[in-house]
Amino acid sequence: MTWRVLHRWLGLVAGAVALVLGVTGVILALDPVVDTLKSAPVPAGLPVSTLVQRVSATIPGAEEIRRLPTGDIVVYAFDGNRASASYVDPADGRVLGEYQPSTPLRWIRNLHRSFLLDDAGRIAAAGIALAMLLMSVSGLVLLTRRMGSWRRLAGRVRGSLLQRIHVTSGRFLVAVLLLSSITALYMSAATFSLVTVERDAEPDVMSKVDVHADLPGHELPLLQKLPVAELRKLNFPYRDDPEDSWKVVTDRGAGWIDRHTGQTLAWEGALAAKRLHDWVMLLHTGEGTVVWALVLATLGASIPVFWVSGLMLWRQAHRQTPRITDNSALSQADILIFVASENGSTWGFAQALHRALVRNGHRVHRSGVERFQTATATRQVLVLAATYGDGQAPAHAARALERIARQPAGSAPVTVLGFGDRQFPAFCAFAEALDQALRMRGWPQLLPLERIHQQSAQQFTRWSEALGQALGESLPLEYVPQVPPTTPLTLISRQDFAGELGQPATILRFTWPPQHWLDRLRGRGLAHFEAGDLVGVLAPGSSVPRYYSLASGYRDGFLEICVRRMPDGLCSTYLHALRAGDAIGAFIRPNPGFGLDGSRQPVVLIGAGTGVAPLAGFIRGNRRHQPMHLYFGARDPARDFYFGKEIQAWLGDRRLASLRTAFSRTPDGGGYVQDALRHDATRVRELIARGAIVRVCGSRPMAQGVVETLDDILRTVSLSVQQLKAGGRYAEDVF
Repeated sequence: MTWRVLHRWLGLVAGAVALVLGVTGVILALDPVVDTLKSAPVPAGLPVSTLVQRVSATIPGAEEIRRLPTGDIVVYAFDGNRASASYVDPADGRVLGEYQPSTPLRWIRNLHRSFLLDDAGRIAAAGIALAMLLMSVSGLVLLTRRMGSWRRLAGRVRGSLLQRIHVTSGRFLVAVLLLSSITALYMSAATFSLVTVERDAEPDVMSKVDVHADLPGHELPLLQKLPVAELRKLNFPYRDDPEDSWKVVTDRGAGWIDRHTGQTLAWEGALAAKRLHDWVMLLHTGEGTVVWALVLATLGASIPVFWVSGLMLWRQAHRQTPRITDNSALSQADILIFVASENGSTWGFAQALHRALVRNGHRVHRSGVERFQTATATRQVLVLAATYGDGQAPAHAARALERIARQPAGSAPVTVLGFGDRQFPAFCAFAEALDQALRMRGWPQLLPLERIHQQSAQQFTRWSEALGQALGESLPLEYVPQVPPTTPLTLISRQDFAGELGQPATILRFTWPPQHWLDRLRGRGLAHFEAGDLVGVLAPGSSVPRYYSLASGYRDGFLEICVRRMPDGLCSTYLHALRAGDAIGAFIRPNPGFGLDGSRQPVVLIGAGTGVAPLAGFIRGNRRHQPMHLYFGARDPARDFYFGKEIQAWLGDRRLASLRTAFSRTPDGGGYVQDALRHDATRVRELIARGAIVRVCGSRPMAQGVVETLDDILRTVSLSVQQLKAGGRYAEDVF
C-alpha cells in the first residue's frame, strides 16, 4: 500500500472520527483558558501554611485543598454529614462559590476520551490515535514529495485555492497531530497500566500519639517553606484518628507530616515516569498554560478545514474519472487498453482512443493496469500510464508490476505510452518501469515507448497517428480534454515585436474581474498563480487548449504572456488579433516543478526567444533581491529583445544581478545563448558550485544545447546537469 493510499483512506475513515476528537479537543482546550482568566490570582510567594490558616478560619470542616491546573483553589469539606466543594480566594480564604464540574463538559470529555463507551471506547480512542499517527506520517511524506524536499516544507504552496488550503492547514496540523497522537497513545497505555506512573504503595507512616495537641497547619515547617504555586493537593489528617498525618502532593513529589510535632515523616520524589506523564498531559490538553492551550485550540479548530478540504479534493478527483462505455468483455476483445492514472486525466486520453478504435470496428476492453491480463482473442495491448510525484505509480496501480512479473508472456504486442512532466527527474519513470518489465518477460511490442509531456494533446495526436499506421488503419481521434472552468481576462495593453520573418510576437497583459473566494474554492475562479505557471487558452472553434508560460505572478495584479504567432497557429493567431478591451476565457495550470522555492540561493536563468517570459516573471517578482543572473539569446535586439526595457530597469533596481545576451543574426552579437554560457564559463561554474539554481526555457533543441554546454563547463568540478536535476536544482520549460 502506498503512502497516498494510506493517507487517503485514513483521512476518509479515521479522519471523520478525528474530526469529532478535534472539535471536542478545541472545547476542552478553551474551557481551562476561560477558567484561568476568571480564577482568583494567587499572591506571589504565598506559602501553603498561610493558605491553610485562612481556609481553616472560613471552612472549619476542611479536609482537602486542591490547586487546579487553571490556578483555582478548591476546598473539600464535611460539615456534619454534608459534603461540600468550594472555590476559595487564596488572598483571604473567602469562599467564592460552590465548585461543581460542568455536566456538559464532563460528557464532552468522556466523548473525547472514550466515545462514551468506557474501556471499550478507550481502546477505540487508542486505535484512532494510532491511525492519526499514521495519517500524520503519511501526510508528512506526501507534503515532502509535493514540496520537493524536506528543506522546502516551509516553502510557498502552489496550486488551486482548495489545494493550498489543504496543504497549508496540513502543514500546520501535521506537527500537532503527531504530538497529539503520540501523547494520546501514551495516556492510553497509562490508563491500561501498560506504563507505570505511580508507585505501587505509599510509605508506611503514622503520626506518633503524643500528649501534645495537634499543631495548627500554619505552624508546620514543610508547609511554611512550600509556595502555593507548587501545590497540587493537601490532605488534612482525619480528625478522629490520632495516628493519621498530613499529606502534601507537589510537582516534585509527596510528603507526609506528623500532626503533633510537625516533623516530616517521609518524602518521596516524583517518579521520572510520573513527571513524563505530567508533561504528556500538559502537551495533550494544554491545562496549566494559557498560551499552549490557545495554540492547541487554534490548530484543533483547523482540523475541520483540513478534513473537509481533503474530502472535497478526493471528490473532485473521483468525478474526473470518465465512465467507461462500449466496453467489451476481456475474453471477447481484440484490443485491450490498460490505464494508470492518478487524477483521472489519463482516463480521458484512453477514452478518446477507445472510441476511435470502436468506430474502426474493434472490440475494445478498457481497465486499470492493476488488472493486466490477456485472452485468446487479444490481438493488441495498449498501456497508458501516468507517473505520480517522484517516479511512483498512481495509487490504484501500485501492484501492477508484481502482476506483470507473475504472468507468462503472451503473443499479443504490448505498447506503452507514458504521461508525465519533464520538470521531474523521474519523467515517465513508471511507464518506463512497466515497459522494461514487459520486455524482460518477453512480451513483443508494436511501437516503442513514447512519453507525453504535461498531457500534450498534440503529442498524443501524433502518437495515435503512428499507432494507426502500425495497425494499417486511419485512427482519427476526438480527444476533448477536461478543461477547467475559465475566467474572463480583459486585455489592457500589448507590446508588439517584429520577431522572426513571418512570425511576429507580442507581449499581452490582461486583468481579471473581482472574484468571490467561494467561487475560487469551487474551482470557478482564477487560481493563484506564480511566474512559470501556465495559462490555458481555448481559441474559438478549438476543443484543445494551448498553454503559455506566465511572465507574472498573482501579486503583480495582472497576467502577462509572450506569444509568437505561428504559421497556421489557431490560438496564437487568435491572441495576436486581440485589441485593448477584448476579453478571453482562460484557466491556470500549476507548473510547480519549474517555479522557484523562495530560497536565497543564486539563480541562473537561461532563455531564448519567447522563452524569456517566465524568467522575466521570476525577475519581476524578485523584490527580496535574490541574486539572479540572466543569459538571454535571440536573433536581433531590434526585432526580438522581449522585455528588453523591463530587464534594463530590473538591472537598475537590483532585481537582476547581471545580464549576458547573445544575438545570432547581428555582427558581433555573440552567437547563441550556449556561446554566452561558454564565454562566462568560470562564473557559471562558480555559481553552480556554490549551490545556484538553474532554470531553462526555450525550444527543445536550445535546451538540449544548454545541457551539453553546462555538462562541459561543470565537468571540472565533478558536476553534471543530471546531478542538478536529481537535487531539484535544474528544471526546464521547453516547447
